[in-house]
Amino acid sequence: MKSKIFLYLFVFAALIVLYQFVSANNMQKSLNANVEKLNTEITGLKDSLQQTQLKILDMQYFSLENNDDALAYYDHLNLKDPVRYIEDKLLETNEKKGNNPLVPYDGMESDFKINKIKVLNHKWLLADFSDGKYWGDLVIKYELKDDLGVDFTLMDHLLYTRSN
Repeated sequence: MKSKIFLYLFVFAALIVLYQFVSANNMQKSLNANVEKLNTEITGLKDSLQQTQLKILDMQYFSLENNDDALAYYDHLNLKDPVRYIEDKLLETNEKKGNNPLVPYDGMESDFKINKIKVLNHKWLLADFSDGKYWGDLVIKYELKDDLGVDFTLMDHLLYTRSN
């Protein structure tokens, strides 16, 4: 009787060990599958990040901030951020009552004002204008003088028409 109890205990212990082994093996397979899945996702994210960085570099190609030759044009002025300075001067033209003087159109819903600016180099910039409903783009030539005055000259313009 005593030997049967030990036999049953031994069989019971062996079943528990077998259960633990199978359970741990299944858990290990599941963890390995999760690691592989995460590695695949990380690789995809790295590729996506690299593509995004290339797009950003491509978008920054035409910008004063990344054009050392154009920035050298302003070295003697000791401006910390010439792009911001030029943008601020252009936005000051919005402060006049009525349409912005650089926008060659009369506002239809309200006055046309310049919204967004992209300084391309030491001579040109692009600007977006809107009256809240209608919008357009401007190509502006500018000159930053030694006395830090800025002259703006409209080169070309475009007003988008709405097609309903």
